[in-house]
Amino acid sequence: MLSAFDNFPALLIWLPLIGGLVAFLMKEEGQAKTWALFSSTLTLILMGASLLYTDAKFFKLNQVSYYWLRDIGSSFAFNLDGMASMLCLLTAISFPLIFASTWNRSYKNANAFYGLMLLTQCGLMGVFMATDALVFYFFWELALIPVYFLASQWGGEKRIQAAFKFFIYTFAGSLLMLIGLLYIYLKTGGPSFSLAAFYNVQLSAGEQTWLFWLFFVAFAIKMPVFPFHTWQPDAYEQSTTAVTMVLSGVMVKMGVFALIRWLLPMFPEAVAKFDNVVIGLAVVGMIYASLIAMRQDDLKRLVAYSSIAHIGLMAAAVFTVEKDAMQGVMLQMFSHGVNIIGLWIVIELIEQQLGVRKISQLGGIAQKAPILTILLVVIALANVALPLTNAFVGEFLMFSGLFRFNAWYAAFAGISIILSAVYTLNMIKHVFYGPTNTLTEGFREIGAEQRVILAVIVVVIFMVGVFPGPMFELVEQVSDVVVKRLTDK
Repeated sequence: MLSAFDNFPALLIWLPLIGGLVAFLMKEEGQAKTWALFSSTLTLILMGASLLYTDAKFFKLNQVSYYWLRDIGSSFAFNLDGMASMLCLLTAISFPLIFASTWNRSYKNANAFYGLMLLTQCGLMGVFMATDALVFYFFWELALIPVYFLASQWGGEKRIQAAFKFFIYTFAGSLLMLIGLLYIYLKTGGPSFSLAAFYNVQLSAGEQTWLFWLFFVAFAIKMPVFPFHTWQPDAYEQSTTAVTMVLSGVMVKMGVFALIRWLLPMFPEAVAKFDNVVIGLAVVGMIYASLIAMRQDDLKRLVAYSSIAHIGLMAAAVFTVEKDAMQGVMLQMFSHGVNIIGLWIVIELIEQQLGVRKISQLGGIAQKAPILTILLVVIALANVALPLTNAFVGEFLMFSGLFRFNAWYAAFAGISIILSAVYTLNMIKHVFYGPTNTLTEGFREIGAEQRVILAVIVVVIFMVGVFPGPMFELVEQVSDVVVKRLTDK
């Protein structure tokens, strides 16, 4: 049991888990809020420290494995490799930002709210590090179940309907994935739930076909990609902004991550057979979501459809099985998470002051809050992949891989880039520029705390955009392994 406490993966699980359980015991909102910020900051510090020990000689600090359910061949096994490190870093950065940026929000049963948020963080960490299929499934559910309660108990007037729709979709996807996991488990020699054992199972072309679709649908729902996306706009709109940040900034990355870690290496023949189908769906979804985003008057729904378009590009790039595209996807998961959380923070600041999110009701905010406007413009332009920003690097690599795979796919996908610039610039114009109205006339400049939070995001945007080398070093080995396994097959 010592290995459960003497390395980074174990501590990254235990800290938010214990933090969440302790938060449930807090009686006052201020206590729960302060504890959640403190606990998540400790997790961020620990994750930052782990990045100093990514070299192969420190493998004992980045892996944990001890018997969990010995009789059925399941181990409590985690590995903090490059891709896991990047996504755990995103998770570790996101939660302190979320808690700090929504500090002025008051929640009924605040202890339960912050406890569930920290349990969600624990589940996300486990998903990204798990190297045992049963443990992966356990943490997949641990991440989803608290979010269902967060979405249903705190949010807009239609939150119950939106949360129920989210539950139905994700429950169906989880059930499909569980069926697939159990089938492959029974085909392992041990039998064993280990990732290595799952990779080594020999499956016929027919088995790969139907198993591929079980897993793909489960992961496509989570991302989500067209046509499995319909739960997302309602859930984003009706959830309280803190929960929306978790859903869009971190949780959707579970699906993209799972494609790379689990689906592609397990079903290489099926991937080669259905790559055009998936890429076609993803590209259609990108254009469709971008066109819908252009018609939105609600800021939350606009960002929600924008996210569908960005995730669609990631899904398409994954199925090109190009090394550069794969690395671009891994980097873009991090960059998209940072950028979209920045957008949600700005929306939250506007809603806190004015009580509205309708673009048609806003205008002229730049006259009253120039600093907020400058920070928002940087984040928004990063979200459309302006050169020298973080999203440009990943997006360029993804389009390069997509072009090598099929130039027509790249051309049609490129339309969504133009559309994203249109609706983003249109949003900036109508919300922040032009004359003020009776509602926005009283808008106040953001305080020092909000400036610091948004400034941190802007710094990350330029650091990754100008100097992405360290990020590529993290993910290079993972992309090499996945591409080699698929090409060898």
